[in-house]
Amino acid sequence: MRFTIPADESIRIMTQNTPDTPATRALKAQRIAFAPYLYPYEEHGGAPFAARFLNLPEHAVIKTLVMENETGKPLLILMHGDRDVATKQLALASGNRLIQPCKPQIAQKHTGYQVGGTSPFGTRKPLPIFIERSILDLPLIYLNGGKRGFLVALHPHDLLRALSPTPVTVAKGTATDD
Repeated sequence: MRFTIPADESIRIMTQNTPDTPATRALKAQRIAFAPYLYPYEEHGGAPFAARFLNLPEHAVIKTLVMENETGKPLLILMHGDRDVATKQLALASGNRLIQPCKPQIAQKHTGYQVGGTSPFGTRKPLPIFIERSILDLPLIYLNGGKRGFLVALHPHDLLRALSPTPVTVAKGTATDD
């Protein structure tokens, strides 16, 4: 069954209020329908703040986290807003000995985005992308649109088609905890 973005949201897709970012340009170039959601950015507020402000389920607000392996090679992991990454399990799933978060300056260098505004779309250079498998079961997801205080709603199957992320089960609180 294919879900559709509600009509009142799809009208807002091409409004002048939609920030022009590398992510939105990538979404438009790939003809992916999305709905913009703006909110006031709060330092260290993250997905919980965005979800509360926009009255969205935190589980459907997806974090784009920039990690690196033991040699400093970067990768992205898409995770539910209410979950953390079990880094040992991600290392195993990605064929690495160690995975850890990148420092903010390094993450920005790899993606072109400030921490708090990182999108998996339109990154400065192609990066391996992993996605928590259960995200693909959601009818609609909200992820960063390439700017602090800006989310885009889209269908997970569109993300899967456009980015070909590797599905993994690495959320803490599952059978794969660190």
